[in-house]
Amino acid sequence: MTQASVAASAVIRAPASRVYRILADYRQHHPRIVPPEYFRTIEVEEGGIGAGTRTRIEMRVLGITKHATHIIREPEPGRVLEEVDTSGFSTTTFVVDPAENGASANVSIRTTFAVRAGPLGAIERFVTASVLRRIYAKELARLSTYAATLP
Repeated sequence: MTQASVAASAVIRAPASRVYRILADYRQHHPRIVPPEYFRTIEVEEGGIGAGTRTRIEMRVLGITKHATHIIREPEPGRVLEEVDTSGFSTTTFVVDPAENGASANVSIRTTFAVRAGPLGAIERFVTASVLRRIYAKELARLSTYAATLP
């Protein structure tokens, strides 16, 4: 197995602290920003906000339903949040930095994932990356819309 990654970013018209609060709250806010056509459920098994939270998700992508359990880490609380797949398949990192004198936030999402070596791995890498780019574009748009509704 080798590693591959895909990333996307956007400027969100809300303060970085608000954006990070949305990302870190897996009980109330985070489920509202994930595209529902891909994420069927996000169940909080432990915690709920930030580091130590444990979630179980059900995703449906390309007609295939997958389940995963994630542990949430905060390597830099208030700036960097990670969803670590307990199976070791992937890690998704959210980075939130202030922009425009604090009125907006630069948000990036990056997932590093395992793929096979060789030609099949190249196909997996291409398909996974293209699906994740679509998901991230929708998630960042939903985050922007949702962040605008909160104080």
